Amino acid sequence: MALRVSGDAHEARERLEIELLLEAIQRAYGYDFRGYAVASLRRRLWHRVYGEGLETISGLQERILHEPACMDRLLRDLSINVTEMFRDPSFHRALRAHVFPLLRTYPFIRVWNAGCSTGEEIYSVAIALHEEGLLERTRIYATDIDEAALERARSGAFPLERMQFYTENYQRAGGKESFSRYYSTDGNVARFDPALAAGTVFAQHNLVTDGSFNEFQLIVCRNVLIYFGAELQEKVLGLFGASMTRLGVLALGRKESLRHSRHADEYEPIVEAEKIFRRRA
Repeated sequence: MALRVSGDAHEARERLEIELLLEAIQRAYGYDFRGYAVASLRRRLWHRVYGEGLETISGLQERILHEPACMDRLLRDLSINVTEMFRDPSFHRALRAHVFPLLRTYPFIRVWNAGCSTGEEIYSVAIALHEEGLLERTRIYATDIDEAALERARSGAFPLERMQFYTENYQRAGGKESFSRYYSTDGNVARFDPALAAGTVFAQHNLVTDGSFNEFQLIVCRNVLIYFGAELQEKVLGLFGASMTRLGVLALGRKESLRHSRHADEYEPIVEAEKIFRRRA
């Protein structure tokens, strides 16, 4: 007679499989996803299980350990690549109105776009800096865990069909020019002026395992922390603090907060509704 597995036993076994898989990934490839929010992580793992034509997370672990290409596919699943140009226009208006005047006081500006994904946010910030006369003395560091996403960001090429929507975002974000002046068309692709990214350094960086590499006046990391568990969020916020100049600015996503963090007292709000904070002196 076949044994029936209870729901609790099934969930416990699944948790064990996930723990073993994440441990295997960390030891074999150096990527540490053990602190990620469980619900989101579970969905993405099962997406890759089915994508590989497998039936179990244990089966995915075996394939990943023996086929690095499978690990590349899983990495793309686990990376957060949902983005758009001038996403949340009111945030970008707040950058222009409240943050750029602070940046203007520095002779040279360093900006870190952590979790830059495929680059839409980089070009959004670069265009705004250009229009405010700050881009020429700004170095943007654009980092992500996903090398494939970084390659797309480096290219500065985005679907032409998205340009009408991005133009609307740009206008609502306080854009001062005709948005079309920043890109040329190539078939179904919009290629942005390479001069916008001439001062940008693109580099692979893992917020979970890699350390600080410079001091920044502005760190933009939007809609990344929501995918991390509480302890991992604290670790990353500590990394940002170690990477920021005195009175530096931290910009998070709308669903992210410092309110319950042990780092909360290190910052004061500049525009709290847009989750823009300034580090205290």
